[in-house]
Amino acid sequence: MLKELMEQGFYLKNDLNCAETILYGANQVYGLGLSSDCLRLSAAFGGGMGVESVCGVVTASLMVLGYMFVEHHAHQSPEIKELSKDLFARFSKELGDFNCKPLKEKYRTEEKKCYDIILEGAEILDDLMADEKKRRKREVP
Repeated sequence: MLKELMEQGFYLKNDLNCAETILYGANQVYGLGLSSDCLRLSAAFGGGMGVESVCGVVTASLMVLGYMFVEHHAHQSPEIKELSKDLFARFSKELGDFNCKPLKEKYRTEEKKCYDIILEGAEILDDLMADEKKRRKREVP
């Protein structure tokens, strides 16, 4: 879903940073219903929060997971901690890191910008979303 949107050029067409790309795209494909005001919350997370710390793709993915799977407060939704751990683990396994600086050094080009990171992150988020939805269906009697 999200990966397919990215493959259709969503990132390059919309002039968004990495975090915005994931949140805006997820809003569209997962039907989150977030307003433009809410979407702007992701703006400062691009470029590893502007200081090449945790990748904006990861932070925006955390926003999506929290929005989808936390009812009121994180401490009332223990699965969010496991989903977060899984996101970091999958990102590290697939891309070698979850921090912006080493990811940019390895994958960013002037032509494609951070497209390869965004594409892989979109696939990881799609997988996590599908896995969690399946898990929740199994729990319903």
